[in-house]
Amino acid sequence: MALVRRNRAPVPGAGDAVAGSTRARYRRILRFAAWNLAATWWYELLLPRIGLALVTERTRPARMQRFARRFHVLAVDLGGLMIKVGQFLSSRLDVLPPEITNELAGLQDEVPPVPFPAIRALAEKELGVPLEQAFAWVEETTIAAASLGQAHRARLLPADAAETGLKEVVVKVQRPGIGAIVDVDLAALRKVGGWLSHFRLISNRADMPALLEEFAQTSFEEIDYLHEAANSERFAVDFSGDGRVAVPRVAWERCTRRVLTLEDVTAIKITDAAALRAAGIDPALVAPVFASVMFDQLFTNGFFHADPHPGNIFVTPVPVGVGEYPWKLTFIDFGMMGEVPASTRSGLRKLLIAAAARDGKGLVAAIGDVGVLMPSADVGGLERAMTQLFGRFGGMGFAELREVDPREFRDFAVEFGDVVRSLPFQLPENFLLIIRAMSLTSGVCSSLDPRFNLWDSVEPYAARLLRDERGNFVQDVAQQALDAAGIALRLPKRLDGLLARIEEGGLTVANPRLERQVARLHRSTRRTASALVFGALLIAGAVVRADDTALGSSLMLASVVPLLHGLWVGRRGF
Repeated sequence: MALVRRNRAPVPGAGDAVAGSTRARYRRILRFAAWNLAATWWYELLLPRIGLALVTERTRPARMQRFARRFHVLAVDLGGLMIKVGQFLSSRLDVLPPEITNELAGLQDEVPPVPFPAIRALAEKELGVPLEQAFAWVEETTIAAASLGQAHRARLLPADAAETGLKEVVVKVQRPGIGAIVDVDLAALRKVGGWLSHFRLISNRADMPALLEEFAQTSFEEIDYLHEAANSERFAVDFSGDGRVAVPRVAWERCTRRVLTLEDVTAIKITDAAALRAAGIDPALVAPVFASVMFDQLFTNGFFHADPHPGNIFVTPVPVGVGEYPWKLTFIDFGMMGEVPASTRSGLRKLLIAAAARDGKGLVAAIGDVGVLMPSADVGGLERAMTQLFGRFGGMGFAELREVDPREFRDFAVEFGDVVRSLPFQLPENFLLIIRAMSLTSGVCSSLDPRFNLWDSVEPYAARLLRDERGNFVQDVAQQALDAAGIALRLPKRLDGLLARIEEGGLTVANPRLERQVARLHRSTRRTASALVFGALLIAGAVVRADDTALGSSLMLASVVPLLHGLWVGRRGF
């Protein structure tokens, strides 16, 4: 008979069901948003216009901290999607001040758990049997409480363990009533988004209703655990041959839309520096590997983990010699995933290459390819600003940036801000998730190594992308050369056939100049085809020669043949 481990009693959360009535929850979110939007308008827009900008600057740190504390209380009290919003803000270490990120950082771990009896009732209803018939034992104490669900350790029954190959598992169960909570929170966020749309500064740069619908779609997918299980297996396939990454296996026999059973892969939390060092792992070595894995997801696979906060990534020690490193990164929680369309992925690859090369003009062009800039944008000023940005701050880590004179930052920010405000920006589909993933990646890497320089990871990755793009370019040129050669071979024969029909009387030609015109067309076509083949071989040889001297030189030498043919045809009149 199954046992249920009874440890310390879980702490009941105030946001267990709907935090009072749904109407009260809705009004509370709107009151909080309205008050803080009004305060922001007063301090950041009105006071500077009437000559009191100094008051705004002096009070900003304290105001930011008060806002973060109030939001922290609201999120923990209500739970639901408010936790998600707070986690997103806490991850923006690269752009938000520490007064906000430090205060909200605890939201990754402070979500209060639901009492176990409510979890047991929901799980038994979903599985259709008592827990004692589904598992050998289940531990009452939660090992992780998230905004939409919570996880408990368990062990499969011997028969299930033999069938699945799993023994120790983690059972993830949704919070009771979370569907209603998500509906209310989305309604409130849509209302706040409508308010923000009335600010021209925001409406000119983001389609708030579209962004909120994207967020809503993601939230609905997150509360479908069968969807999450499928995401997990797809992610595992993407990294099936990669020794850097591990993914928990799914026990499908114990999964429903509201209950998910996975292999227990609990290990060292990625930002637990003390535990990493105790295991002989240098946190500074983990940061670039984590960044590279995230780059692979975004720029190569096109299917990425959109919620890589520290609670969703473990560092798992492995025996020396098993892989490239004596540890691997284990990802969990695949409810929030994003996909990058091929066109957007191509633009992102160009953006990454331009950023690594400190190419301000190329970066702006790539931003346009991604779809962030409207086609009507005058990008000259932005190109100059990006070039100045790379020239002054490119290559600096966060620790180095903190040592820069604040006045220099302020002066540049004013100039850069004026340029950005003059341009019509938009956020393409799925870009909110891309921004979230990169923000969390940046924050985690900075936590692992305060002096972490993102360029150190970007440059080698961009160099690899550049080699790939060069290979694709060579393939395109080679295909064009083959097409041109085919035209060169087929077209004279077709023209000869046309002339034969004319000579046989199949076509009466009364004007003798027509034959001369056809002959000139014949020669011109041959010369054009030869020129195309010559150019294709020459360009392909020049590109390939950087990596393969022998092949590149051979292609360039071979280009002489069509060149001579074209000259000979022109001179001989053939």
